[in-house]
Amino acid sequence: MTQDIPANDPVLAGYRASIDNIDAALIHMLAERFRITQAVGAHKAQTNLPASDPAREERQIARLRKLAEDAQLDPDFGEKFIRFIIDEVIRHHEQAKLG
Repeated sequence: MTQDIPANDPVLAGYRASIDNIDAALIHMLAERFRITQAVGAHKAQTNLPASDPAREERQIARLRKLAEDAQLDPDFGEKFIRFIIDEVIRHHEQAKLG
């Protein structure tokens, strides 16, 4: 059974507004990141470079795990999140290579 939350709860409304703003910022940051990685994919396709760079990916994951730890975010969650993004970028790079 779920508890009804009053619609006029100003504290909850404030928290939710902050969450909504953060979510919007995350989407815009991801969009910018993918615009840049799209350019990387085009460059890799033009210069016949591989879609993935496992050594860089591992360095990035280690760096971001440390950043997550420092930010008191579960590093396993941070790694899952960045691996999801990396996998999507690689998929885009493979598509760019196919033309």
